[in-house]
Amino acid sequence: MFAEIITIGDELLIGQVVDTNSAWMGQELNKIGIEVLRIVSIRDREEEIIEAVDNAMKRVNIVLVTGGLGPTKDDITKQTLCKYFHTELIFSEEVFENVKRVLAGKIPMNALNKSQAMVPKDCTVINNPVGSASVSWFEKDNKVLVSMPGVPQEMTTVMTESVLPKLREKFQTDVIMHRTFLVQHYPESILAEKLEPWETALPESIKLAYLPKLGIIRLRLTGRGQNKTEVESALNDEQAKLEAILGDDIFSEEDIPLEVIVGELLKKKNLTVSTAESCTGGSIAARLTSIAGSSEYFNGGIVAYSNEVKMNLLHVSPETLEVYGAVSEQTVIEMVKGAMKALKTDCAVATSGIAGPGGGTPEKPVGTVWIAAGYKNEIRTYRQETNRGRAMNIERAGNNALLILRDLLK
Repeated sequence: MFAEIITIGDELLIGQVVDTNSAWMGQELNKIGIEVLRIVSIRDREEEIIEAVDNAMKRVNIVLVTGGLGPTKDDITKQTLCKYFHTELIFSEEVFENVKRVLAGKIPMNALNKSQAMVPKDCTVINNPVGSASVSWFEKDNKVLVSMPGVPQEMTTVMTESVLPKLREKFQTDVIMHRTFLVQHYPESILAEKLEPWETALPESIKLAYLPKLGIIRLRLTGRGQNKTEVESALNDEQAKLEAILGDDIFSEEDIPLEVIVGELLKKKNLTVSTAESCTGGSIAARLTSIAGSSEYFNGGIVAYSNEVKMNLLHVSPETLEVYGAVSEQTVIEMVKGAMKALKTDCAVATSGIAGPGGGTPEKPVGTVWIAAGYKNEIRTYRQETNRGRAMNIERAGNNALLILRDLLK
């Protein structure tokens, strides 16, 4: 069973608002066996809405539309859908009562807000418990179009409470199950080459996807079928084969952030961690502390951007900086030692590099980052050399630092 998502609003196309709705909807639809075939974003223009809806209705059985349901003149989705389905807007007392309830004590009732009670005549209207824009459920030739508000909180509420249960009740869907594996130590092309014999032999009901992410590759196995037990069994068989091929290079069998994985290890071992960051500017510390409960294991971090801070707070020796430079293996080793001592932690990570766009030399070009992680009496280092632009260089260095620390702790 396939669905299409149409998001309506000029703000989406000029980059003023990011479409988070579609990603959430895709995840939730997959859980009930509905696969999203296409996502389309269009302007608030009648002819463009009609064209997008007509094309989608020809391709799939389920069309989900978000946006354009506000009370102002630029919101024209309801009127346009009435034209497409050859119906008209009528006043609904039930919807009006819901609008009054939602707005009570917050926004005064005026003509524009009252107009939210105008709904398409030939559709099933679903009240919105957290907003004034109601949901319209149209059916035509055993196909469904659902028009929902574009405000994320309102959309997720009506989808969860009403739309998803109704879709599950109306349509017989396949079982769709995913398994995600986080893999390290492989460029995508090398990993694909290693897995080619296994991938070629996958049964028709199992598909593999590669999702690279700055030093990490996510492998997603998707199983599809009508029987949940059979799909699960097929996935288990292929997972066992994959694990036999990659072994410890699979560092997680859940699609969760590295900082969560490291945090769980630290809690399990009752250890504390600190950070000493130069080119990453505190971003590793920010990632670690973004997790609720991180105070159990994160003591603190030092952003040592200048050599003076490296020397004064982390006790990097002037001789090391003079002989080897700030961007060197020797410096990050001393930074790790200094962080563990100054912040009294069991382990630490350190970074020093040239994030770019300027500052590189022939010996140390832009993108060069030295990374170290220390635990007990062991310190491991890594030289990162790929230049992907400043932001990606910094993110990749953070990933590598956490990966090295994870390997030390496991």
